[in-house]
Amino acid sequence: MKAWICSAYGDPSVLVLEDRPKPVPGDGGVLIRIEATTVSSGDSRVRALRLPRGFGPIGRLALGFRRPRREILGTDLAGIVEAVGKDVTAYRPGDAVIAFPGGAMGCHAEYRVMPADGRIASKPPNLTAEEAVSLLFGGHTALHFFRKAELKPGESLLVIGASGAVGSAMVQLASHMGARVTGVTSAANRDLVRGLGAADVIDYRTDDVTRQSRTWDVIADTVGAYSFGKCHHLLNEHGRYLAIAGDLFDMLPRRRGTRRSIAGPAAELREDVLRISHLAAAGELNPVIDKVFSFSELPQAHAKVDSGRKRGSVVVRIPHSVD
Repeated sequence: MKAWICSAYGDPSVLVLEDRPKPVPGDGGVLIRIEATTVSSGDSRVRALRLPRGFGPIGRLALGFRRPRREILGTDLAGIVEAVGKDVTAYRPGDAVIAFPGGAMGCHAEYRVMPADGRIASKPPNLTAEEAVSLLFGGHTALHFFRKAELKPGESLLVIGASGAVGSAMVQLASHMGARVTGVTSAANRDLVRGLGAADVIDYRTDDVTRQSRTWDVIADTVGAYSFGKCHHLLNEHGRYLAIAGDLFDMLPRRRGTRRSIAGPAAELREDVLRISHLAAAGELNPVIDKVFSFSELPQAHAKVDSGRKRGSVVVRIPHSVD
């Protein structure tokens, strides 16, 4: 199979298209022919070893010292089941599925094996492969942090970076959960964010978020633009600040009276993939795609993510030649 190999840390030019053995599923495994994947902010950070402040040595220890330990990046996929192990009954060849290996990566390739009882679900029938895969990275992150924050109906939520993959999922999911959402984005994305369910939008280029007179129950910083120290005064009593892209200092639990910060990596749960599939099938979670690249253009997709100027997800379509 063809796969993009991250041969070293650096800019997108370090990615090399190579041949790798086609994987074979074990007794409980599912072989998926990948039709679409994404290049997420996580892929971009790993490839460039561009980590939040304070994570340098720790990052190399976790990811690999000279090059990524996971040489094939890609956290998510949508595709068709090609083969299953002898113990698998939930899936059959021909089934359309989505899957979220997450930190295990391996989706920037033509095939991947997933455990049948792992983070895999049926593809929402109302979405294409490209649309379905665009929901996984952002949706998974959003569900994790809302669970940690115990977001309740009627609460107010400020989403910083509301037009990105995580932010656009948060706006939609919070609105579905009954929260009142304010999005922070550029003026060019105002209509998009309102269309996703935000009651109000703040243009970060003209309005300083930290100088707002309003307060919120929950603040979700999806891009690491601020910190708990800079935003705690914007929280109501018992407010929660979600440091989704925070630095090492933000990882430490912090409090100011009844206000607190929540940080750390998102848990990767099968239940969340199933919920994303269900919400998408019901039309409660809709795709936001900046651009779809071909598989041969995967380095260009990385460059798009590196620019920091994308709306929703950057998707990569994977056509298949005869093996």
